[in-house]
Amino acid sequence: MAVNLVNLEAVDKVYGTRALLDGLSLGVSEGDRIGVVGRNGDGKTTLIRVLAKLEPADQGRVTHAGGLRLGVLTQHDSLDPAATVRHEVVGDMADHEWAGSARVRDVLTGLFGGLDLPGFPEGMETVIGPLSGGERRRIALAKLLIGEPDLIVLDEPTNHLDVEGISWLAGHLRARRSALVCVTHDRWFLDQVCTRMWDVQGGTVHEYDGGYSDYVFARAERDRIAATEEAKRQNLMRKELAWLRRGAPARTSKPRFRIEAANELIADVPPPRDSAELMRFAGTRLGKTVFDLEDVTVQAGPKVLLRRLTWQLGPGDRIGLVGVNGAGKTSLLRALEEAARSEGERQPASGRIKVGRTVRLAYLSQEVAELDPTWRVLQAVEQVRGRVDLGKGREMSASQLCERFGFGKQRQWTPVGDLSGGERRRLQILRLLMDEPNVLFLDEPTNDLDIETLTQLEDLLDGWPGSLVVISHDRFFLERTTDRVHALLGDGALRMLPRGVDEYLERRTAMRAADQPATPGAPAAATPAAPAAGGGAGTGGERPRAAGPSRAAQKELQRIERQLDRIGDKEKALHAEIADHATDFALVAELDGRLRELTSERETLETRWLELAEDG
Repeated sequence: MAVNLVNLEAVDKVYGTRALLDGLSLGVSEGDRIGVVGRNGDGKTTLIRVLAKLEPADQGRVTHAGGLRLGVLTQHDSLDPAATVRHEVVGDMADHEWAGSARVRDVLTGLFGGLDLPGFPEGMETVIGPLSGGERRRIALAKLLIGEPDLIVLDEPTNHLDVEGISWLAGHLRARRSALVCVTHDRWFLDQVCTRMWDVQGGTVHEYDGGYSDYVFARAERDRIAATEEAKRQNLMRKELAWLRRGAPARTSKPRFRIEAANELIADVPPPRDSAELMRFAGTRLGKTVFDLEDVTVQAGPKVLLRRLTWQLGPGDRIGLVGVNGAGKTSLLRALEEAARSEGERQPASGRIKVGRTVRLAYLSQEVAELDPTWRVLQAVEQVRGRVDLGKGREMSASQLCERFGFGKQRQWTPVGDLSGGERRRLQILRLLMDEPNVLFLDEPTNDLDIETLTQLEDLLDGWPGSLVVISHDRFFLERTTDRVHALLGDGALRMLPRGVDEYLERRTAMRAADQPATPGAPAAATPAAPAAGGGAGTGGERPRAAGPSRAAQKELQRIERQLDRIGDKEKALHAEIADHATDFALVAELDGRLRELTSERETLETRWLELAEDG
């Protein structure tokens, strides 16, 4: 029988006039892996702080098992700024002791890329004071994971970690025997790690078995029972469930919920996006050209991040951008933004960026733009525009869009200065969408957003007809909102990855195994033939040789990829038409003939694509 580690009995916690915890009773036992979700401000952080006895309860009792070893990662670390990384992480352990520990080696390699901490100027002897918030957070996480707590409590552990770091952390936590309570908005992480969910709402906690996918199903089913048929059709949870069930089978490793019931629940839910219709509408708004890059080199000071890049962002393209830290993801978006803002006048170090005449760009950076703290929320949105056209006939007022993003009628009159970090982030996104852009750059848009707000944002983007580039460590959001993934591996090239994030992680693993340099500007070793969108680094006095296909071949590759996308859409439409007219044998025969022609055309294009990729 599992030992109970923590008990909360009739716990109350009030801030001002609001009860965040109201008569709450629950417990954590050995082996539990609990994910905590809920809207910003509903009390997720308060719950785990009370659970960990970092804050006292106003009423009720919090009990810890005798001798409980508790490890807590809060959103604000308590590291000594005068101490070194060595002192905080491994303490007084001699080098041979910590270097001989498999756990220490795993943690340091997983969080920092190696035992010598390659990203820190003095390695283990680096003083903590001058380090960034993200670097300090990794140190605090490493310090916690090197220990052997019975219960690990984590508040947003994926913040400041890249896709690779999050994947490592999920595997590390799955392999540990410690119990876990984790607050995070990263839904992929929740699915990989957690076996129970706590949904914090209105002062209480609703408990669900399973990970995030199971939680989505259980909530959707509960709403179906409680609501009318029409309300059920409008439920956002069902739409997200449709995405989860129709996506790749590997999207969740724990499909414990009843498959038949889930399929029945989503039987009449259309796919999240009508890609063909959005592409058509985007073309009318943007024309043929959005961004065309020819032989572009992007630098950060003297450091070359991207070398001789030839790439095209077309109308309706939805691109996810991943890569090692410092490889140039944000720098690439900034170069495109500068070219767009200056109408092509400001160009990168070499090469040329051609910007379409009709491009209307909105760029969500990682920094939260400062607004007049005396403005009200609604006023800050109406400063941009009173109404917004979201495409496909969807129009909303500023107040309606505020409600979609969690700012109710009362909250819309809150001064901006009184908003939390997550609410300011929501407001920043709102103002961008109100400006009716046709090209969106989102740099880490999920920072500080709760899952419900992310779901609302995904729903808006489903019907948004424009070109989209997303940089994110949130794998779920990336896969949910984009159609293709491109990667910067730190060798000066941009590569398209047909299998998305999974392929990126495989490539990074192979690079580490081969001890291939992965820092920006380092010479790139030979890599397997793959879809590529830029040249690699050269050495010596010779002209740099492209790591990918030539410029002409690259353009042909991109044309073929677009043709394959269009053929895929046509094939889906034909399959649907055949199903609708199954009893009309003459029409079915005609449609089947057209389908065979498309299949033949697709196979020819795929063969040509492989030839070009291998020649590069």
